[in-house]
Amino acid sequence: MKKLNEAVERFCARNPYFGIPNLMLYIVGGNIAVYLLAMFSSFGAISFLSFNLDALLHGEIWRLVTFLFVPSSTSAFSVLITCYFYYWIGTTLEREWGTAKFSVYYISGVVLTLLGTVAVSLISGNFHQTLAGTAYINLALFFAFAMLHGEAQVLLFFIIPIRIKYIAYLDAALFAIEIISCLAGGYWVGAIVPVMALLNFFVFFYPSFERYGEYKKYQHKASKSDFRRQQEAARRAQEQQRAQGYRHKCCVCGRTDADSPDLQFRYCSKCAGYHCFCSDHIFSHVHFTE
Repeated sequence: MKKLNEAVERFCARNPYFGIPNLMLYIVGGNIAVYLLAMFSSFGAISFLSFNLDALLHGEIWRLVTFLFVPSSTSAFSVLITCYFYYWIGTTLEREWGTAKFSVYYISGVVLTLLGTVAVSLISGNFHQTLAGTAYINLALFFAFAMLHGEAQVLLFFIIPIRIKYIAYLDAALFAIEIISCLAGGYWVGAIVPVMALLNFFVFFYPSFERYGEYKKYQHKASKSDFRRQQEAARRAQEQQRAQGYRHKCCVCGRTDADSPDLQFRYCSKCAGYHCFCSDHIFSHVHFTE
């Protein structure tokens, strides 16, 4: 993963003019055009745009690209909202990354999705496995946006403001459940396309995952070190108590729990440092200051 990430960064740095400017505009425009075509005919009539290995082997090579323009819904409202949302995400990523890196990210997602579909077709022997729409490619786009702009807010159902990162957590959980369900049900080939489609996300954000892993490792070491220090401090306190013969001593009258076992002792939260007082002086003493 690390070497792939470095190779991508080098390629984008050396080829800044690679890619298609405003790529998401063409993707969204294609989706809307195909949806209008389906409205005036039928959604079954646009099946010639979906990808499957059998059609590809029969020379229908246009399916390698046209499956990107097949809408994922038959609802006009849903299509418009989806197109707007992913156009916003895609153009934001392109402005931040540059055309070259964004194009590599999107195109690699397309290629990996196609390879996953071909692999499933070859393994299952069903060359008619259909790939229509860009659900997993869009999910990879969304995860990338959430990694960079997790604190951004959108209006859920046009009413409830919610941060992007929380939607990403939910999508990640649903994605994991889908993969686990496929594996648990013995339909392991069903996990190939989703995992393959998101490989570009893990490659591009490998440094972020690596830094997070190093941070958690450091945090774990620090917590173990703090725990050891706390244990050592507790041990020293116990040794001191045994040497003194008491646990609590009033800072005003000097009485201890050893010579006055029925007396209650408290520590004052308003004093600077840790100072113990008996019940007779806990509310009447002069507070210690720095």
